[in-house]
Amino acid sequence: MPYVVALSGGIASGKSTIADLFGRLGVPIIDADIIARQVVQIGSYAFNQIVKHFSQEILLTNGELDRSQLREIIFNNDHERLWLNDLLHPIIKQETQKQIAMQKSTTYLIWVVPLLIENNLHTLADRVLIIDTPVSLQLARLVKRDNISESLAEKMILSQVSLKKRLSYADDIIVNDGNLSSLTTQVNLLHQQYLDSFKK
Repeated sequence: MPYVVALSGGIASGKSTIADLFGRLGVPIIDADIIARQVVQIGSYAFNQIVKHFSQEILLTNGELDRSQLREIIFNNDHERLWLNDLLHPIIKQETQKQIAMQKSTTYLIWVVPLLIENNLHTLADRVLIIDTPVSLQLARLVKRDNISESLAEKMILSQVSLKKRLSYADDIIVNDGNLSSLTTQVNLLHQQYLDSFKK
């Protein structure tokens, strides 16, 4: 089994960019967000439960989940957000563990998991890598990326643990202030560190 480095950070902190930089170095990436999309495809158990809970109104005309509507609901209602998390978390966790077990010929892999601390998943990793991003930068990115109001973006950020708490779980930290060159340097250094540390 390869060593598992859990990569986490607040919403819009740059997880995908950093995972991509590791991926370019040949490191396998297992992304909980991608798995989360896979497990709610039309006809899946999770998809059926979501439609049953929220009714057909939660669907687009093509039959897929209306993600923007679902996002509005869950970030304006803690009860609904917790319900959805309780449904999806065990399914995503099971699929993640399955994908990790399939990676046999690599020294380590990056496991991208947004709610690492919130869902108490850090215990499943050998090492925790946290992204340190200013909240102001997260907010600006989120508004632009998802084309949402600043108010909704703030609610999405506040629904997660604070940066201070997240950093308290970190074995390693990447500072993301929007400088791609700096990110690349930090990733390259960590990659070498992990290869040296995890050699069997």
